[in-house]
Amino acid sequence: MSTTTESPEENSTDEGNPGLKPRYLVIAIGVLFAAVTILSGVLGAIVFNFHDDSSISREVFGNIPGGVKLAFYVIVPILLVWGAVAFSQRVKNWERGAPDRRVTTTRNIKRRLEDFRAGVYMQTLLRDPAAGLMHSLIYFSFLILLAVTTVLEINHQLPDDAKFLHGQVYQGYSFVGDAAGVVFVLGVGWAIVRRYVQRPYRIRIKTKPEHALILGVLMTIGLTGFVTEMFRIAHEGSPAFEKWSFISYPLATLIDGAGEATLSNWHRVFWVVHVVSFFTFLMILPTTMLRHMFTSPLNMYLRDRDRPKGAMRAMPNLMQTELETFGASTVEDFTWKQLLDTDACTMCGRCTSQCPAHATGKPLDPREIVLKTGEVMAATGRPSVTPPIGVDSEITVSADDLFERITPEEIWSCTSCKACDEICPVNIEILDKILDMRRYLSLMESNFPTELGQAYRSMENSGNPWGLSQAERADWAKDLEGVKVIDGGDPFDAEYLYWVGCAGSFDDKNKKVSRALAKLLEKAGVSFAILGPAEQCTGDPARRSGNEYIFQMLAMQNIETLDSMGVRKIITQCPHCFNTFKNEYPQLGGDYEVIHHSQLLEQLIAEGRLDVGEASLAERVVFHDSCYLGRHNDIYMAPRNVIGRLGDIEVVEANRNGTRGMCCGAGGARMWMEEHTGKQVNVERSQELIRTGASRIATACPFCYVMIDDGAKAEGFEDEDVKVGDIAIHLLDALESVEVSQKPLVETVEE
Repeated sequence: MSTTTESPEENSTDEGNPGLKPRYLVIAIGVLFAAVTILSGVLGAIVFNFHDDSSISREVFGNIPGGVKLAFYVIVPILLVWGAVAFSQRVKNWERGAPDRRVTTTRNIKRRLEDFRAGVYMQTLLRDPAAGLMHSLIYFSFLILLAVTTVLEINHQLPDDAKFLHGQVYQGYSFVGDAAGVVFVLGVGWAIVRRYVQRPYRIRIKTKPEHALILGVLMTIGLTGFVTEMFRIAHEGSPAFEKWSFISYPLATLIDGAGEATLSNWHRVFWVVHVVSFFTFLMILPTTMLRHMFTSPLNMYLRDRDRPKGAMRAMPNLMQTELETFGASTVEDFTWKQLLDTDACTMCGRCTSQCPAHATGKPLDPREIVLKTGEVMAATGRPSVTPPIGVDSEITVSADDLFERITPEEIWSCTSCKACDEICPVNIEILDKILDMRRYLSLMESNFPTELGQAYRSMENSGNPWGLSQAERADWAKDLEGVKVIDGGDPFDAEYLYWVGCAGSFDDKNKKVSRALAKLLEKAGVSFAILGPAEQCTGDPARRSGNEYIFQMLAMQNIETLDSMGVRKIITQCPHCFNTFKNEYPQLGGDYEVIHHSQLLEQLIAEGRLDVGEASLAERVVFHDSCYLGRHNDIYMAPRNVIGRLGDIEVVEANRNGTRGMCCGAGGARMWMEEHTGKQVNVERSQELIRTGASRIATACPFCYVMIDDGAKAEGFEDEDVKVGDIAIHLLDALESVEVSQKPLVETVEE
């Protein structure tokens, strides 16, 4: 058996690499822009001093005194350099993190550019249409206005015969500038209304004074741009060609009667106000949440990583490593990418709105995990920098200790459903932070819920979290002649190993799923066998609750068993087993072809090996998405296609489905922890599913089956009211109903 002691990410270090530190690169970029600005001012004002003699054009800095122009070209470079230095101090904080391999290669460059494009095109923000459109109005119009200003400056530097901003080009330029300005003001106005009038919960709870400052500065830039242009046009006599400035020109006609001196003075006043508001923008850019204009696209570009979506970060072999601490308890324990996350956060609260723990009154708020990590990082940096967003004055950070701001109760409330990661418009990896902190609490502090301790002991001593005898693992199949049980030491001669899993082997509800799936595989002629007593827990509950030691112990034993038998193909009915085999066992040398039973059933139906042509289920069915099948592995349609192929069936969707489906509450080892706070997650989800009016609820995960069935019964719904079951159960019901209806009626009469 081969094992790896380090992940590819941990193999990438900066040791021995004397390359340029990122923070110095940031300063260099700022100095470069400052130099270009100074050069532009010198060339335009002293060296070249070109003029455009066209009758349809405008003079740059017209009516602006020379001293004010000089101040502009002095202050802007200073602010650019200052901003770069301030931003570099944030980058220096990211450098405190551990290595994380996010290099750009020929293999991932396409995905990186696609992720970057999705960010800069606002595609991820548009998952929430209202917020996405609002941000788009501000963002794209801001870019256009920036381009308008840049084009004006470029034209300013060109010789007389090379200038292009005159005639119809200038008129089109004026139209674009005013159009972008209108859209910009509308977008900022919408943002103000949304934050201070509509006040959605996720925005209201994090509104800080800096939001008013940012929106005020942006609105001032937009409005003073129009007013300054209005006075400029009026001062120039409102020439007809300026009608293309379709906002400022009509306004200028309203003040045509004012004296030339008055128009000149007010033009200068508003020009200064406009420029000062721009200076203010440059000053708050690196010190407030506005920094996400740079950090968010960067974070999205770096989204692609070497490990699969559903895999946790690999750890060294705990029985061989010389590491003295595990998991994350300080800023330095996180990777530099996890620290960049904290500065990329837009504070939009979409993760908060999707978190099942937060929705049911638990202490966890995913956004707070990111922001509190950022607070500790900012306060303990050298030098310290502003936190990701303003905090109350009584909140202090005295040490580089994440748990000074984050409580264990927050960490243990997580169901690891990945809803926060999936909904985040800038691809912040929140779940990784929570799981890394769980590793520290479990391995270093033994600070975990007491009921979880029993599950740990059971996995370690009995090979399953229920603590039941391994000898009972195959009892569910005793009367099924088609199920072959293979001893762990025997050669494997079937096509598939059917990995039943702990729930499918020991839980009474899920034993019915195991029997149903075995019958379906037999009907389809699939060659399979099970391990029975030789099968152990894959270790998912241990790893997701931070106990890497037990995970590695179980995983290595399973890998040794499977490899010695020659197993290559595995069927699972549990998405947690599926995810662990497919995405995490390769970290320890276990590479297998893994298929979830929903995928296999879909394939068997498509190939005609399972004939559902006459099978029907004249009922309304709603499917509940498993987090580890869906968000962790992007499998949404396979289970729907399985039940959707049945005749007469009506498949409906809950309000929250697919990528936004709500967790059942059992993931992240919560199956073995009690809920002591707020409403039970499974009850909340069951109520939502029942409200669809479905007579059947379909699941594709043993944990979901248990939790949703318990939730439905807690609401007073028995099987005859709403039947909860795995897709295998519903499919077998439909097939067996056909067989019963087609069975010939035999009458025997005895006299």
